[in-house]
Amino acid sequence: MTDSRSQHEPVREVIVVGAGMVGLTTAWFLQREGVHVTVVDREGVAAGSSWGNAGWLAPALTLPLPDPAILGTGVLAALRPSSPVYVPPTASPRLLRWLAAFTRHCTPGRWREATAVFVEANRRALPAFDELRIDEPTKRADPFIAAFVDDADRDVLLHEFENVAALGGLTDYDLLDTAAVHDLEPGLGDAVTSGLRLHGQRFIDPGRFVHSLGAAVEARGGSVRIGRATEVARVGSEVQVQLEHETLTADAVVIATGAWFDHLARPHGVRRIVQAGRGYSFSVLPKQQPRGPVYFPAQRVACTPLGASGAEDRFRVAGMMEFRKPEDRLDPRRVRAIVDATKPLLRDVDWDARQGEWVGSRPCTADGLPLVGATKTPGVHVAGGHGMWGVALGPLTGQLLAAQIVRGQSDPLLKAFDPLR
Repeated sequence: MTDSRSQHEPVREVIVVGAGMVGLTTAWFLQREGVHVTVVDREGVAAGSSWGNAGWLAPALTLPLPDPAILGTGVLAALRPSSPVYVPPTASPRLLRWLAAFTRHCTPGRWREATAVFVEANRRALPAFDELRIDEPTKRADPFIAAFVDDADRDVLLHEFENVAALGGLTDYDLLDTAAVHDLEPGLGDAVTSGLRLHGQRFIDPGRFVHSLGAAVEARGGSVRIGRATEVARVGSEVQVQLEHETLTADAVVIATGAWFDHLARPHGVRRIVQAGRGYSFSVLPKQQPRGPVYFPAQRVACTPLGASGAEDRFRVAGMMEFRKPEDRLDPRRVRAIVDATKPLLRDVDWDARQGEWVGSRPCTADGLPLVGATKTPGVHVAGGHGMWGVALGPLTGQLLAAQIVRGQSDPLLKAFDPLR
């Protein structure tokens, strides 16, 4: 299948703007297609949301952000600074437009439409990771536990799995009672009364993984450069990327700039707003390191063991979805909200000794679907809007987009991800 907006002339040189997971996996797959790649980023490899996230490759949980359950908690709840999904009072017309569109997609019908797309993407996400040839491996998440303080919270996730199954997605899990969940993970706190053990999931240390990916791109002849792109434009038979102090040219360009996506993409017909959904994380050192990832769905907190063994292992705790400008400073109230929510759920953790407090901006679309593919400008392509799932869906994105750019091949998934929709 081909796409009329794809590049049909021979493509030998591509500039990728953005050195996060999405941009670098796109670069890697372009190299596999025989293309020479230059990657440009305003700060460097893994400088944005690819650094401090939970690092989960979890198809069971990779689902659209617009969810009827968010509206079910009430609009006023989202205005509380301690809420897992926080919308600060704002007069920004742009944010208000995005929130209105997001709310329209938080219906059961639209959730099912988007989830059907995610079911297919999730089926292919881990195989795309397996095609990468880099030094940093993915890790089996064994065990991967979702933990709950009561059965009502557990039933919410089980109901979601049932809805996904109705759309063709199968989630392999075991039910755990109080004794079983604590036997499997002794580091859980007394407040945890039940759990689910998810099978077939993986995880990574995202910073290490993306740096390894950048090194692989350079080892194969590509270059990774620091520079802020101010404009992407078609000039004659080439596409130009204007940096602050120089102009780069190539046969094609991929815009993969995360939460800073709109400025470069909008002139090429991409009208969907990409809003920063800021996530927070930090690391702690539990007395007993959990063996695998732990998810607290009701609190929307994701925890990941980053090391293999030893006293310096850190346990990353991540959470919050805060709709603000990507360049805003870290708000310590969000960190405190995560600590307060998680403290009863993990035992023997010195929360005051936490390290690496971080905030990163995830690029969110109102309908929950990424923006991947050709734009109205020949030779200009985009890869963004993945929300919380840029790490999990990065390699699949790169694989699909490289095939479209070089061979004119448009996978059916790209129709759902069409940036001009």
